Amino acid sequence: MGLFDTVLSGLGDQAAGGLGDLLKSQGGVAGLAEKFGGAGMAETVQSWIGTGGNINVSPEQIRQVLGSGPIADFASRLGISPEQASETLAGLLPEAVDRLTPNGQVADADGLMDQLPGGLGDMLGGLLKR
Repeated sequence: MGLFDTVLSGLGDQAAGGLGDLLKSQGGVAGLAEKFGGAGMAETVQSWIGTGGNINVSPEQIRQVLGSGPIADFASRLGISPEQASETLAGLLPEAVDRLTPNGQVADADGLMDQLPGGLGDMLGGLLKR
């Protein structure tokens, strides 16, 4: 079980819902990719979208790209500090984007997100039920 599976299993629906809300607030995967690109990290986010390996991101880079507001919202939803939220997102975002773009297409991800009535849990293979 990878970090993504472990965190989502441990935090349950709150993590999936929080991650889903965060992605939607950023304009979906396309908006998130644009933000990372604007911060000089296009290669990083492209690695998540593409079908190869994912380039890691640091909590500092997460804070730089997302800003304090969205991170604080995510932290509040999970009942953790903003620092912990940045660390959690640094581990979760690469794999979440990777799983939302299995064919390397951003349009697929946003379409999947729009169809999720209960958040990311069902789309991510029932990870929250392990």
